[in-house]
Amino acid sequence: MIKTGGKQERVEEGQTLSVEKLGLAPGEDVTFQPVLVVDGDTVLARPDQLAASSVSARVVGEAAGPKIHGLKYKPKARTRRHWGHRQHYSTIEITGITAGKG
Repeated sequence: MIKTGGKQERVEEGQTLSVEKLGLAPGEDVTFQPVLVVDGDTVLARPDQLAASSVSARVVGEAAGPKIHGLKYKPKARTRRHWGHRQHYSTIEITGITAGKG
């Protein structure tokens, strides 16, 4: 499991997933600090165990999520406010998981 953008994601080598925008160009490499490493019967969860662990990934591209619309309306006051938001994401591919010593 890795933590990115305030969320935790379960990842495996070769997996492609969308995370909050990282600000990197497609093709660049990025390294994440894992929160939990499970390898068969071995489970690494403590900070001293995870210090030597890392998850490497490559940025594949960028995408935008669905458009979210909002509306504020106050009756009798002629007040209407519309807004929209579209979250931007980076698409990454997990290239390797390095587990430290447990």
